Amino acid sequence: MNARVVEVAAAVLERPDGSFLMARRPEGKAYAGWWEFPGGKLEAGESAPQALARELREELGIEVIEAWPWLNRAFVYPHAHVMLRFFRVTGWRGEPHPHEGQALAWTRADRGMDSPEVSPILPANGPILRGLSLPLEYAISDLARLGEAAFLAALDARLEQGLRLVQLREKHLTGADWRRLAGAVAARCRDRGARLMLNADLALASELGVGAHLSGAQLMATTSRPDLEWVAASCHDSRELARAAELDLDFVVLSPVLPTTSHPGAETLGWARFVECLRDYPLPVYALGGLALEDLATARGHGAHGVALKSRAWVSP
Repeated sequence: MNARVVEVAAAVLERPDGSFLMARRPEGKAYAGWWEFPGGKLEAGESAPQALARELREELGIEVIEAWPWLNRAFVYPHAHVMLRFFRVTGWRGEPHPHEGQALAWTRADRGMDSPEVSPILPANGPILRGLSLPLEYAISDLARLGEAAFLAALDARLEQGLRLVQLREKHLTGADWRRLAGAVAARCRDRGARLMLNADLALASELGVGAHLSGAQLMATTSRPDLEWVAASCHDSRELARAAELDLDFVVLSPVLPTTSHPGAETLGWARFVECLRDYPLPVYALGGLALEDLATARGHGAHGVALKSRAWVSP
């Protein structure tokens, strides 16, 4: 990291209802009146988690109990080049109160940057709202194993239980069968307020008004972001991760993390390489491979946004 880059720890304080805290910069500071996530610069010798705990104690009067490393966003302001290291803070002691003259407001990701109580938002903080709208579980279809009737029944059950992000990935289906299934799944997701990502099929995704999930090969062959509201990609190494960031995709899946029964003997990343791949990474990353929903805390502790599941996604909790 260049010595001129200012390292900043930033906190997304989240309440159980999904709302999070933002602060308005007080008079006398650069960008006074703009809204941002609480936090501040790392002091000499501090780690990002240490700076996070100190800043929240000084700014808001709270003690951090639980915080997950999340995204890292570099941004060049006229007055500084910053690296914002975001943490999702889900547990703290005390009630946040402004200690430095800043105003505070609880808001939600679905209000976006048009929320009247938090406008304008600092440019470096705006893209974070999109990531916050993503759930912690990404379910990948498993029709080939379950059969169509059982898969659709499992999908209905999971959507009823709150599943909100689904990838339809059935490479054995083509033509009319693929279009029929995609239409049926898209209708189910739309009725439940869930987001659907179609694997590899950009044209059909556009036709159905859903997102697209690029394969690794597609990702590396793509030179500009597809013209869809939501675009994700499968990644397996730092090179593919870098391309997804260059294209400014919405999120990625990184795999395989651990050994899987479907690919016995395949090389895996392991958590150490997973962490190394995510160093300074700006996009939300779902961990995939050998994981269950019970591994969510482990994945988040290693910097993942959440977990992507296939066979284990279709068993009701």
